[in-house]
Amino acid sequence: MATQGFAVYETPIGHCGIAWDEHAVIGSQLPEGGEERTRARIARRFPDAVEQEPPEHVRRAVDAVRALLRGEDSPELAHVPLDFGRVPPFHARVYEVALAIPVGRTMTYGEIAAQLGDPGSARAVGQALGSNPFAPIVPCHRILAAGGKKGGFSAHGGTRTKLEILAIEGVHVEEPTLFDL
Repeated sequence: MATQGFAVYETPIGHCGIAWDEHAVIGSQLPEGGEERTRARIARRFPDAVEQEPPEHVRRAVDAVRALLRGEDSPELAHVPLDFGRVPPFHARVYEVALAIPVGRTMTYGEIAAQLGDPGSARAVGQALGSNPFAPIVPCHRILAAGGKKGGFSAHGGTRTKLEILAIEGVHVEEPTLFDL
């Protein structure tokens, strides 16, 4: 079995986590409501990983996530080696499309489904993004519901976290008012 490691690191929105093997990132974690909670979650997700200093390919990913969450464009995130062998093939295809969405832009679940050649699969796209093991490297926060509505978000803090990251990227999602209901 490959040697696995993990690290927890500070960002402008809280402590994120990352796990890797010698070849690729095997998981990434948005803040869980505190450093220890993030550490516990990433350790639970990757029980064979040992907390340690990340190797160079992972340090570059950490630096890119920090830059992204400071509001800087981080195109190098699209080049982070990710281990898609641990996810279903459909999910991997969804994540590849999401990786191509530039900072400050969004797509809808339906647009991703159409790009995959399966326009009826918007719900399956949402399920794939809901189990994204690489957030925020795979930017599931950039995927909106039909009509540009915020949609759901399964990370700690829910849609509040999604809207916070989008705002950092310069995207402001209109919230419905009583007049829109």
